[in-house]
Amino acid sequence: MLEITPCIMNKFMILLLCIGLSTACKQGENQKSLSEKTLEIPIVNAILDDQNSFYYIDFTNYPQMESRLPIGVFDSGTGGLTVLDALVRFDEFNNNLVAEGADGVPDFNSERFIYLADQANMPYGNYSNEKNADLLVEHIIKDTHFLLSDTYYAKAQENVRIKKPQVKTIVIACNTATAYGKEIIEKFLEKTGIEMKVIGVIDAGARGALEVFEQDGGHGSIAVLATVGTISSKGYEQTIMQLKKQNGYTGNIQVFNQGGHGIAEAVDAEPDYIKFGLKMPREDYRGPALNHAEYPIEKSLLSAYQFDFSNGKILCDTEQIDACQVMQLNDAENYMRYHLVSLLEQMLKAENVEPLKALILGCTHYPYLTAEISKILSELYDFKEGETYRYRHLMYENIVLIDPAVNVARELYHYLKEKALFNDAGNIAESQFFISVPNATNPLVQLDAEGRFTYDYKYQRVAGELQEYVKVVPFSHMNIPTETISRLATTIPATHALIRELQDE
Repeated sequence: MLEITPCIMNKFMILLLCIGLSTACKQGENQKSLSEKTLEIPIVNAILDDQNSFYYIDFTNYPQMESRLPIGVFDSGTGGLTVLDALVRFDEFNNNLVAEGADGVPDFNSERFIYLADQANMPYGNYSNEKNADLLVEHIIKDTHFLLSDTYYAKAQENVRIKKPQVKTIVIACNTATAYGKEIIEKFLEKTGIEMKVIGVIDAGARGALEVFEQDGGHGSIAVLATVGTISSKGYEQTIMQLKKQNGYTGNIQVFNQGGHGIAEAVDAEPDYIKFGLKMPREDYRGPALNHAEYPIEKSLLSAYQFDFSNGKILCDTEQIDACQVMQLNDAENYMRYHLVSLLEQMLKAENVEPLKALILGCTHYPYLTAEISKILSELYDFKEGETYRYRHLMYENIVLIDPAVNVARELYHYLKEKALFNDAGNIAESQFFISVPNATNPLVQLDAEGRFTYDYKYQRVAGELQEYVKVVPFSHMNIPTETISRLATTIPATHALIRELQDE
């Protein structure tokens, strides 16, 4: 079990922001304020000062606090559409009275949204694991830049740019980007001179998890299932403990973390982690496996995992599973099974464990698997070895799944109301959806056979080299897999309906 102790986040952030500086930059040596460090990031200088740069924005003429502008939402991929879907469906207030009480009409029905999926650079959770968090920060600033800018590329193969509206507020629909970038974005916006709210998902998720507990003496555990990068940032555990103290929760509330290596990638069908149509293992696989140094599949736990072996969802080098020397996951639900068992095994080894009461879905891709998660948890609650329940003493029978998106919607609503920024003449059907794709016209870009960044290139680029690695273009059949489109139609139909007929590039 992870012991939560107070720490000073600023020290971590200062280390994170030593971008483009000498590697001799040490914690505590010549420390500057966060805002000063932010200004030293080359991408920020280009946006603010270099009028010849593609990234330059003239903020002196920015239409700030303009109610008719859209709301900007970004994520590392299509997972953030689950957050957007919560906004699209949110109905806790009367639209005419602007007062509490659902009226059957979504509260943001007159708002437009601009959604950005930075698919080319995803998953964000791996950058810290690859010791390149400075590049992650650069991606987050570029995401912000796109929402604040007024153009996009019509097609990936062309250099034609089309006008788009700028935004009036920003929602970070990505846990990793919130953990590593929310404060940086806020400081960056201060330097632009414009007033703009930034809303992230971590505070929302932490609040939602604590609401499961009685304030006076409620005991239990909270599990945070998130990307490896989000877990390593410690953003959730720190926020949970801070809010627990601030709001006077007196019970023994414990926190367990599980880095969901490969889950988001499997949901988005990233070829390093999942490849449809295979029957045998492959060499270019990066997910959990037998003998994996950090994420080993344990043969002794195969009965607990209860993997689905049908239709190539598990790749094994022999038809006899017990004789398997190479085993690879090739299905999103099997990834989830692996990590939920790993979480409970972690709890099994801890002392004086309070049973699991709330599970935070700390990655926007995970709500796509809500039904599967509930089914797996139920199976694990009933899982027996002989006459003994292996995990039941570690679990409440009905574990509450926390999707931070609903609390994000509440925070956005109250902000728009406070600042009189509701759009009285907008139409949610005019929302726009964009995705980043590798910029094939850049000769330095390294692509694999499927036209995506190679893994090594993606994570070993050097921050500060101002290039257009990607182009941001509208969603199309060329850049959204058929499997993803089908998933959106069944899991988030309200948002899927807003994604007008995908263009053919």
